[in-house]
Amino acid sequence: MEFIEAILKILLVNLILSGDNAVVIAMASRKLPNYLKRQAVVWGTIGAITFRIIFVFLVIYLLKLPFIHFIGGILLLIVAYKLLVDKQEEQQIKGGSSLKEAIVIIIFADLIMSLDNVLAIVAVSNGDILLIMIGIIVSIPIIILASQYIMELMEDYASIVYVGASILAWTATEMLLKEQLMVDLLAFMHITDTVLYTVIILFILVFGGYKRKKYNA
Repeated sequence: MEFIEAILKILLVNLILSGDNAVVIAMASRKLPNYLKRQAVVWGTIGAITFRIIFVFLVIYLLKLPFIHFIGGILLLIVAYKLLVDKQEEQQIKGGSSLKEAIVIIIFADLIMSLDNVLAIVAVSNGDILLIMIGIIVSIPIIILASQYIMELMEDYASIVYVGASILAWTATEMLLKEQLMVDLLAFMHITDTVLYTVIILFILVFGGYKRKKYNA
């Protein structure tokens, strides 16, 4: 059951966080003729996935360092917040005028944007290589096929974004609780894990939700 639960979490995280990557592909290849667009998508995605795999093993290694779970948890909370607040600015994504240029744009844009995706997958999978590889494999068809559809779906159904942010906040709290210093601090303050989960998730949803509505007003 834990294995299935982790896979479902990874799938949802991928659906939520791969939307912007899919949009990058759509925008970077928009100036190409139709017969070249598919090639740009395929080769751009292959390059992006290659860098993503490198990121995964780098993150797994870093998670062995002192206090990195605390730092990773904070970073993941920032990702959860940005998921609610950030607005997509597609017009700023440059469109490639040639197949080579489009592929380069896709790879480097994904390189910059994929760290949050990788961090979330590694955190949800708890460093399990099998789960991580499943997460990466699942992300491939999402990135290639989803494109604009995911972003439109998230805009039409805001609840999807809130669910994704909740999962990221939950996972971030799990990372924080892997630090003995955090465990000792909670024990000293007589705060239970359940209270910490509740406070962090509510803070992200309420504060992030408020900012989201303010920006969309």
